[in-house]
Amino acid sequence: MPARLRALVTVVCTAVLGALLLPAGTAHAASRTVQGGRLDWGVKSSFQSYVTGPIANGGYSLTGGAGTVGSSQFRFPSATGSYDGDTGRLGASFAGGVRFVGHRASGGYQLDLTLSRPTVRISGTTGTLYLDVTGKAKGTGAVTASTQVPFASLSLRGIDMRGAGGQVVLSGVPATLTAQGATSFAGYYTAGTALDPVSLAVDVEPAGSPSPGPSRSAGHRKPAAPGALVDGAVDWGVRRTFREYVSGDIAQGAWKLSDGARDGGALFRFTGGRGTYAKGGLTARFRGAIRFTGEHGLDLRFGAVQVAVHDGEGTLYADVTTADATRKKVPLVTFTAKDLTPVKGLAELTEAPTKLTAEGARAFGGMYQPGTAMDPVSLAVALTDDAELPALPDPGHITATPSSPAPAAAAPARTKAATADDGTPVLPLALGAAAGALLLAAAGVHALRRHRARRAADGN
Repeated sequence: MPARLRALVTVVCTAVLGALLLPAGTAHAASRTVQGGRLDWGVKSSFQSYVTGPIANGGYSLTGGAGTVGSSQFRFPSATGSYDGDTGRLGASFAGGVRFVGHRASGGYQLDLTLSRPTVRISGTTGTLYLDVTGKAKGTGAVTASTQVPFASLSLRGIDMRGAGGQVVLSGVPATLTAQGATSFAGYYTAGTALDPVSLAVDVEPAGSPSPGPSRSAGHRKPAAPGALVDGAVDWGVRRTFREYVSGDIAQGAWKLSDGARDGGALFRFTGGRGTYAKGGLTARFRGAIRFTGEHGLDLRFGAVQVAVHDGEGTLYADVTTADATRKKVPLVTFTAKDLTPVKGLAELTEAPTKLTAEGARAFGGMYQPGTAMDPVSLAVALTDDAELPALPDPGHITATPSSPAPAAAAPARTKAATADDGTPVLPLALGAAAGALLLAAAGVHALRRHRARRAADGN
């Protein structure tokens, strides 16, 4: 049996303070709330390689707080659901989505597939991964959208899901494409095809926790001084491939948040917004800083973040500190903000596309050209006491990261029984495996590597 299908699968149900598992017969509350966590899954590594390679010549984009982790996985945050410690039954839904596109043609892409809102349901030794799926059929191009498709079967043989702790962790769970999943996958793979393993880590309500009391009444709105912000937050991930470059095997670095900045997995939140709003115009400053460090002289800090919106156009500023200087209020990216209109005391903008300014390009040391698309900006400002800011994507409080499975190309050869194909999409994607194996020179050429972080080094 391949290593990726063996002992990588683990279940850890630890008590809130790290206590060991209680015996299976110990009595505890039957159903407890899942209250945060994440799911990590690469869909299928050979499909990723094909989509981003020189034949499909495409890529992917992330929405709803989804991010990337490790060399080839997507991270879906903000778990909700329930866990039964007596039976081991788990139901957990996650936020975010990933859209794959490739084979550009007049009027769009021939390959266009979006997978979102993954949900895992486990009972006994089997489970199912459900997804919302929107995609184009091969050949006809007909677009179909389906909700919570039973996309993949999960095998948990030999795993006891019962426990009494405050965390559930599954690592490297084998996943197999279902018949419904094959149909929703636009026919690129047949039912029974092995997909990338699934890992998840969720926080659950401790056993015996009291039920929450009645919710607080919203109360009467209390305006602040005319035009003054009560609170505010701006979310920005800088750029996905830059984060991958920093944490990957080239820079071998990391980032550190300080002064009130918060980590949402695929984005960073700058908090405590103060400033003024009037008729769609905004001037606001936020707390928090982030510092990126790594090999090859990487040392870049963004702090004192500010946002200005005038006449439907927005700019995000920050103080930029490098190893040798600090520049104040550098305009980093611009974005369109035509609909910044308050509703129930909250004015917000969700995932507005951004473009790097010339000054921003200087901040990155010329790694990106002016006009490069950076990560989108989400902005929310509260104008009344009872207006609530959007929740930050929640990757959970578990500090251990589930083990990443070996990349498909490096794993031992699978038997025929394990998969119905060789990992390559069915025609017209028949050349995917060869394309996925190409390694191009790094001197400005678009590199195709299993570690997508390498692509960030050439400014992708």
